[in-house]
Amino acid sequence: MSWAEIYPWSAPERSGPVVRQVYDQVRGAIQTGALGAGARLPSSRELADRLGVARATVVSAYEQLLAEGYAEGRRGAGTFVAADLSGVIDAAVVDAAPAAPAPELPARAQDVAFDPPLTTLPGQAPFNTGRTLLDARAADAWSRSTRRALRTLGPEHFGYGDPCGDPELRAAIADYLRAARGVRCEAEQVIVTSGAQHAVDIVARVLASPGAPVWIEDPGYPATVHALAATGAALHPVPVDAEGLVVSEGVAAAPDARAAFVTPSHQYPLGVTLSMARRLELLAWSRASGAWIVEDDFSSEFRYAGPPLASLQGLDGGERVIYVGTFNKAIFPGLRLGYLVAPKALAPALTQARRLMDRQPSSLIQAIVLDFMREGAFAAHIRRRRLAYRAQRDALAAAIRKHAGAWLTPDVPAQGMHLIAYLKDGLADLAVDAAAANAGVIARAISPLYRHAPARQGLMLGFSGFAPGQMDRPARRLGEVLAGM
Repeated sequence: MSWAEIYPWSAPERSGPVVRQVYDQVRGAIQTGALGAGARLPSSRELADRLGVARATVVSAYEQLLAEGYAEGRRGAGTFVAADLSGVIDAAVVDAAPAAPAPELPARAQDVAFDPPLTTLPGQAPFNTGRTLLDARAADAWSRSTRRALRTLGPEHFGYGDPCGDPELRAAIADYLRAARGVRCEAEQVIVTSGAQHAVDIVARVLASPGAPVWIEDPGYPATVHALAATGAALHPVPVDAEGLVVSEGVAAAPDARAAFVTPSHQYPLGVTLSMARRLELLAWSRASGAWIVEDDFSSEFRYAGPPLASLQGLDGGERVIYVGTFNKAIFPGLRLGYLVAPKALAPALTQARRLMDRQPSSLIQAIVLDFMREGAFAAHIRRRRLAYRAQRDALAAAIRKHAGAWLTPDVPAQGMHLIAYLKDGLADLAVDAAAANAGVIARAISPLYRHAPARQGLMLGFSGFAPGQMDRPARRLGEVLAGM
């Protein structure tokens, strides 16, 4: 009896990889016992003729069967079904068995799981937050910096480097922060990260521990909350008012907190600025209690009324404040490059945590950003974006007043990349969020960002990623949504 009579081979279908179909046929014949252990397989030429495929296709399928233990080659005799199929047949039985119940989700995983996003619209939809715009001059300068970085690849790019980042970039960042933000630091204190959130996560792993009390802003940035929750720290939400974090409330709730995580320049999400009185109060508490302050300065470059405010870190002198910044907001989010400035006492621990998490930042991206800064393109870009974003902010506020002023009151911030529009007449921001998404507009509800403080009903609207002429139409759609509720 020929091998063709033993097993009913069929020609592969036109759809799908042909090699895989040949492989599946032969493996199926072995697994069902139609081709028993030790049986001789047809030669690659015979099977190719039978199936109407190229001989190389059968050779590739046999090679896969040989690699997985279904077949074995015998010099001068051909290819045979493996004499011992126990391992592969047992594995096939396991694969075919009904799926076992999924392991129970650990309590910690449930605690830190992110809530599902309120909207599923693409990132370019108005009025999404965190978006940036590069004008033609910045785009050209970025292209030139990229070409120069590629032309000058050196030995440092072909091996592992310093987990804190390129020393020259760290020095450039330190120079920039001293001049622009009043940060007191040396290059050795700068640790390059993939962004502000990466920096916050590194700090959380070092400062927080199970049960340790930590202040967070209420409302506050969800990713920071989840990073701290992942450590098991005891989170103490501290309310925010028109002057920023209410320090006295934090002292009353958790005077012995190990750290306070704050966004003093442009509070997320409300956009308020921590007043000087509150800044000094926070620093005084930190010194008296031995606590650390984590200053997330995620959009400090974009202040529209006067120069940027002095950093908390600069006021403190750099001993108790960990400063966090990012190029992802200043240039573009896809860049994935940020930094933290570590107090000297914490630098070794933060460096080791960064090494364990991600080994080191991309040497090529660092080289491009360094060139972009050295050529003066970064500073020029920030100056132009500050003017452009102010115009975009004003255009959005005017469009909201024009088309949705009956239902929304925009709170125009002096800094940042988004504004809050508060709802009137008892409307629920979650309902507006969902209805706006159906109309193609992202208007993120802020009430879910509150934890203990009474939640205000408002919408977070980004303006930095949209030109002034792009504001009117979606604002009108948002007004139509509100009119129909």
